[in-house]
Amino acid sequence: MTTAAMVAEFGDFADWTADAVEQLGTGHAIPAACRGSSSPGALAWLAEACELAPGNTLLDVGAGVGGPAAWAAERFGVRPILVEPMLPACRAAARLFGLPVVTADGGRLPLRSGSVDVGWCLGVLCTVEDKAALLDEMHRVLKPGASLGLLVVVSRALQRLPAPEGNHFPTQREVAGLLANAGFRLLEQIPRPSAAPLSWSRRVEQVAAAVAAKHEGDEAYGLAARQTERLGRLLSARQVSIQLMHAVAAS
Repeated sequence: MTTAAMVAEFGDFADWTADAVEQLGTGHAIPAACRGSSSPGALAWLAEACELAPGNTLLDVGAGVGGPAAWAAERFGVRPILVEPMLPACRAAARLFGLPVVTADGGRLPLRSGSVDVGWCLGVLCTVEDKAALLDEMHRVLKPGASLGLLVVVSRALQRLPAPEGNHFPTQREVAGLLANAGFRLLEQIPRPSAAPLSWSRRVEQVAAAVAAKHEGDEAYGLAARQTERLGRLLSARQVSIQLMHAVAAS
């Protein structure tokens, strides 16, 4: 179920981000479009773990505004395919990066079986209720032996603080079981690197300031801010952690 807060977080903010980047310059596009999930360190780990190479098709499911896929295309020469259920995010990805993007649900991917070299799913698994359907579809479209890169917010067994609306954080055991049931083998996992270079953080903050200056009084801005605040509290209390995972699709 998509709540009003999720529409604000992944819908309204997408259009606002694209507007701010066009105002500030294209050098802000990738950092701003990775807001809230990915950093250079996290993306580099995932890219190396998945052994991205020029010409690979990289399917990014729940791609948002397209920052991680654009980063991978710029640095590794992959050919991204973005799938994203929120139309404003699709529009923003097309505006900012000109990448091929399809408006679709991760549980029903409009792609041929065994047609994709590498898959990414970053900060998405915890926002869907039917996690098994999403991973089953990822396995279907990936080639045998292909890599899957994940960024997952993982919950401890005792999670007392309220989660952001529409989020369903799995435990480590649940993630491992879901991957195995979908036909994936989890090879390696690390906590997401927390620090980003100052040059990256500064551009993210500049875009955030531009968005706030124009939209801070909007209801959607308040809803999205509450989502961010709730996740921040959970992370500070160590009731959740952000994990990077590399799995491969079994033959």
